[in-house]
Amino acid sequence: SDAICNFVICNDSSLRSQPIIFNPDFFVEKLRHEKPEVFTELVVSNITRLIDLPGAELAQLMGEEDPKLPGANSTASGFFRSLMSLKRKEKGVVFGSPLTEEGIAQVSQLIEYLHKNLRAEGLFRVPGNSIRQQILKDALNSGTDIDLDSGEFHSNDVATLLKMFLGELPEPLLTHKHFHAHLKIADLTLFDEKGNKTSTPDKERQIEALQLLFLILPAPNRSLLKLLLDLLYQTAKKQDKNKMSAHNLALMFAPHILWPRNVTANDLQENITKLNNGVTFMIKHSQKLFKAPVYIRECARLHYLGSRAHTSKDDLDLLTSSGSKELQPLKSQKRSRLDSCHQEETQQRTEEALKELFRHVHNMPDSAKKKKLIRQFNKHPTALTPGSDVPASPAPRRTRSRSFSGLIKRKVLGTPVILERKSRDATPEPVRVSKENVQLLQKCGSPAHMSQAKLKSLEGQKEESCRRMRARLLSKDSSSL
Repeated sequence: SDAICNFVICNDSSLRSQPIIFNPDFFVEKLRHEKPEVFTELVVSNITRLIDLPGAELAQLMGEEDPKLPGANSTASGFFRSLMSLKRKEKGVVFGSPLTEEGIAQVSQLIEYLHKNLRAEGLFRVPGNSIRQQILKDALNSGTDIDLDSGEFHSNDVATLLKMFLGELPEPLLTHKHFHAHLKIADLTLFDEKGNKTSTPDKERQIEALQLLFLILPAPNRSLLKLLLDLLYQTAKKQDKNKMSAHNLALMFAPHILWPRNVTANDLQENITKLNNGVTFMIKHSQKLFKAPVYIRECARLHYLGSRAHTSKDDLDLLTSSGSKELQPLKSQKRSRLDSCHQEETQQRTEEALKELFRHVHNMPDSAKKKKLIRQFNKHPTALTPGSDVPASPAPRRTRSRSFSGLIKRKVLGTPVILERKSRDATPEPVRVSKENVQLLQKCGSPAHMSQAKLKSLEGQKEESCRRMRARLLSKDSSSL
């Protein structure tokens, strides 16, 4: 299936010399159009991972509740809203109407013209001629062809008309639903070594959050936003000529693309700085904001290809689509090979982890905890793999005599008091091997593969050597006396 997606056979010889254009967001766009609910759930789940959205704000972002905007309940705001509705009563095909593809096609003529005339000083700040602007506005509303390169219109006329078009939209270009999310993105900052929040913006997380937020914008809004931010980015690059930096451009466009409709500056209060800085950030990083994050691309690709070999634990568990019947045998064979390889790799890692654990326990200093762990290994001898080069025998458990006479015997005679436990259970307790027999065990193999008879013989040899040592010590003590 991967081969089918990566290679295209072209029979037209005239097109073979043309460069191949690969769209990395192909599956993202496919998922957006074919399964919008799955796509929205995938994107929103990652947005909430980055920014904290309470239940009400999340419902507004999802469109389940009407957006609660600042100043919506004030008397002044209600009067202002009614005044604005009267001004927009006569709607044209383009200006004052909801955003459509037809409206974008008309406005794109203004954007193309401005790309050729970015050197005008005070562009977007200096107003143009109101009469020429009205002529141009009527022409766009009627859908007539306009020759902007004829010299009849000035670049300031076109720039002012573009702002006018954005300002007369029924809602801002970034929509009312996304208003609170943009405020939260402005608050994303870095953390210091102690985990405390700093005042330094976290640019990487802000870019990622904006990428996700732009993915769920309506298609017309996203298309026009990309055209607009590209224009403002190019304008800011020529600020040595036009004297318009990214921040100056943000001051001009934030009220049109981000501020809620029918609100005043007093309604926004402390949020004005956040909103203006947010638009400045969008202009500076506009070339990165319209690319889907890598994990979104991977999830969309896996959704259609049906392979889960590279999914991560943070990815949303998407239902694999039922592809064409011809690809089903290929997919099943690929899955079986991946599953078998995954099982072998898992088993190998488990064995290596057990070996490492046993080495760690054996190198621990003598303590009650070490003896307890070694007893657990003895109860499950099959946990160690055959052929392990790890020292496989624990030290024998010796019960210490707490009496004074027992202490004298150990100090003078060197005779440890060994109390053997007799198990009352039907199953015999595994034979424990002392430290002195570690080398013999390494030669013979692990205790899991030695017979108990051999282990008992080794213990007998040890006891015989102990008797001989005691006899020698007693003889030396008697001769010295």
